[in-house]
Amino acid sequence: MELRHLRYFVTVVEEQSITKAAEKLCIAQPPLSRQIQNLEQELGILLFERGSRPVRTTEAGQFFYQHAVQILTHTAQAASMAKRISAVNKIVRIGYVSSLLYALLPQIIYLFRQRHPDIEVELIECGTKDQIEALKQGKIDLGFGRLRISDPAIKRIVLREEKLKLAVHKNDRLAEYIDQGVYLSQITHETIFSYPATQKPNFSTLIQSIFTELGLVPKNMVEVREIHMALGLVASGEGICLIPESASDIGMKNLVYVPILDLEAYSPISLSVRNMDQSSYVPNILACVREVFEQEKISLKMNL
Repeated sequence: MELRHLRYFVTVVEEQSITKAAEKLCIAQPPLSRQIQNLEQELGILLFERGSRPVRTTEAGQFFYQHAVQILTHTAQAASMAKRISAVNKIVRIGYVSSLLYALLPQIIYLFRQRHPDIEVELIECGTKDQIEALKQGKIDLGFGRLRISDPAIKRIVLREEKLKLAVHKNDRLAEYIDQGVYLSQITHETIFSYPATQKPNFSTLIQSIFTELGLVPKNMVEVREIHMALGLVASGEGICLIPESASDIGMKNLVYVPILDLEAYSPISLSVRNMDQSSYVPNILACVREVFEQEKISLKMNL
């Protein structure tokens, strides 16, 4: 059995017609029919119901189709990743979420460029969820993100758990807690701006999950496009917003940032790589992470 036999079979199932499948595959109908018959003989089962129009799979055929699709998908991903790994000695594509530009990511990337001037670095903004697919498809080689997303093809290394802070207007009643901090249970009746308004899961999902974990239900959570809009609305006195601690350096006027006392109120910062990737850029970027964290006297979540 060859991959092309699986491709022929999958195309017939999806087109529900030998004739249409042959046209899509750019081969004649009789050879395609023979290939399907040979595949059935090799497997010792009937893949299609005889005489049905449109073409329908048997129960065994449907089972085989689902696994054939997985095999073809995994093969395509493996080929794409192999090509990227073979070419990565010249360029490394790094995915990142925009909020990390307020944290230590710029220092890490700059140090990596200084340590490895022969490697071109291309930065690509994409959400944590999108990074997973981009890694599997070979579109990026590393991903710096914030969400707790797992995938068997991806290795996720948690670098730190960044505390969240509460952004409030300087004249808001909550500003008086700037020294002692607040618990999230104290703000459930406030208008809370979350972001971004993009495909889920995202940072907004993370914030909602923290409330849920604490058994809290915010009464008025409003999702907006991005962090600057959320903070601008807070600066206008419209409500409050939870942000990563590093984002308080944005420096928008009339805002103060109140510590959040709940231990669950943090955003994990992680580095994602392909599970089987043994390329040298992985330990090299981790070495830069370690050096920058040491310079900033920030503890790593795990020993790299």
